[in-house]
Amino acid sequence: MKKLILSAALLLPSAAFAQPSSHVAWTADQLNFVKAGNPQKGEELAKTCSACHGEKGISASAAFPSLAGQLPTYLYKQLQDYADGSRDNAMMSGLAKTLSKQDAADLAVWFGSQAPAFQSRTVMVYEKAEKLVKSGSSERVLPPCEVCHGGDGKGQAVDIPALSGQNADYISATLKAFKDGTRRNDIYSRMRIIAQTLTDEEISELGYYYQNIKK
Repeated sequence: MKKLILSAALLLPSAAFAQPSSHVAWTADQLNFVKAGNPQKGEELAKTCSACHGEKGISASAAFPSLAGQLPTYLYKQLQDYADGSRDNAMMSGLAKTLSKQDAADLAVWFGSQAPAFQSRTVMVYEKAEKLVKSGSSERVLPPCEVCHGGDGKGQAVDIPALSGQNADYISATLKAFKDGTRRNDIYSRMRIIAQTLTDEEISELGYYYQNIKK
């Protein structure tokens, strides 16, 4: 049954059982609005974000994600989700509610324009993660991670984030949050359904795999 649900969620996102977990509608006007964000104003606004996310959007702590080089549309969506309660975090929800939609677009464009994070490569090989990224799992009806996030982890479309260079512990914590349902702003429950099939070892390996991909 789980395989059937997963297949439907991934291939037929309009299914009635999996409703959108965000109030952001990506119309042409919305996409153009975010694209037209002002990076100069965003840079000024980002000064209040530096304590957690770093001066240039590269966080020094696994508790906070690096935002540099992230897709502006993804960042904008997250800010809107925090503001309207689709994504829950006491600190970020409070901050996001103080931002106008223009502020959110300006911030998203500025962070997206910064050089992305990159952790030093290691010689370790993450076999389970590489298999999931490149081939997926036919037994669990899992598509390869790169189908959505790209072979280089740069993300795609508007709501699929870049993962390359992100802190491994943050990626793992995010996957676990999707797995246990504490994070639920993924469109049509896609990541929750996928994460529920992953073992803790696979989640840990995926974190390090993407941390060590250079954009």
